[in-house]
Amino acid sequence: MQLGNFPLPFIALALAAAGSAHADEAQSLTEALTKGDPNLGFRYRLEMVDQDGLAKDATASTLRTRLGYRTGTFKGFSAYLEFEDVTVVGETSYNDTINGKTRYPVVADPDGTELNQAYLTYTNGSGLTLQAGRQGINLGTQRFVGTVGWRQNDQTFDAVIGIFQTGKLTAVAAHVWNVNRVFSHNHPLGSLETATEVLQLSYKVSPAMELTAFGLLIDLDTDTSAVNATLSSQTYGLRAVGAVDIADGMQFAYSADYARQYDYGDAAADYSTDYYAIEGALTVASITATAGYEVLAAADGAAFQTPLATLHKFNGWADKFLTTPAGGLTDLYVGAATKADGGALAGLTLQVTWHAFAAEDGGADYGNEIDWQISKKLGKSLSVALKGAHYRADAFATDTDKVWLTLGAEF
Repeated sequence: MQLGNFPLPFIALALAAAGSAHADEAQSLTEALTKGDPNLGFRYRLEMVDQDGLAKDATASTLRTRLGYRTGTFKGFSAYLEFEDVTVVGETSYNDTINGKTRYPVVADPDGTELNQAYLTYTNGSGLTLQAGRQGINLGTQRFVGTVGWRQNDQTFDAVIGIFQTGKLTAVAAHVWNVNRVFSHNHPLGSLETATEVLQLSYKVSPAMELTAFGLLIDLDTDTSAVNATLSSQTYGLRAVGAVDIADGMQFAYSADYARQYDYGDAAADYSTDYYAIEGALTVASITATAGYEVLAAADGAAFQTPLATLHKFNGWADKFLTTPAGGLTDLYVGAATKADGGALAGLTLQVTWHAFAAEDGGADYGNEIDWQISKKLGKSLSVALKGAHYRADAFATDTDKVWLTLGAEF
């Protein structure tokens, strides 16, 4: 239920703003504006893609530059402004989704300059934060709402959001009226008009368990009726996550998720379907072994979709399942990672994961994938990473190999 353009959960959070108390504030508006914190970041990426069925291999060489400024706080208010530029370095030998180079594989990093974030924040000093404007929103693991931080251009949200924290409880409520996608404003679907409502409640039960419940209602209102019909939905879910120490230098971490999705808004199908996932990770010294199973089910002519998620984090880095196939998806995966803690290799991280993909409805083998990454922090500001994804198709898509070299600098 909502009142006007604001969901009732958000209004309830806003009422808690009474009795504010502020600390560490600027003494004047001028001081807040002039004594803020600037930030500057660069990320160069070389992405190479070899995909069966396309005439050309892709090579994308891009540099992302970000410039931001956060003001000081005055009477509980502060502001943040951030610009982002993506520049192609060298020849554009890839399909950036808008340049028409369809003989090349897609690398969704078009060049361009955008206002990435611009929002106003109010904090009452008693656990409540209200934020309005263009902003990044990452909820939990980003399985349902995230900024897609892997791509050079973030996914951001024109939204108003309230966050309230007290003791072991955290509540989040948001109303989103536009989604600014990674494809840039030059893409026909680079901006999605919507009336999306978000409510999430998290409670720290104990050191070994945190429970989260959420509702996500997406009602798209784009110029493309097929997109509205396919991706409008309402989803309600539960998540349990925690970790326990088994012995000295040994820890077991777990997560378990369940969600139910229904048609909503302009959805074409009258459907309901499930999502569930379970994961366990055992850490011994500096080595972590992980195993998990994730299911996006299909029913009533529709499959479970997560259109606002940071999709690159899930179901393989080759990005073959950004949209759930009509038959649904199961993802069985195992992996291992290690991080060097000292010496010349301090900060070096190695990671490898194997996926087996299949249809949830009918069980057809879609294919399998191996992902790997080598990364290292070079002091406080610099980083380097080499990463790969190798998908081998059976009954879905085509064989694809991707390799990335990323250099980052943050100031």
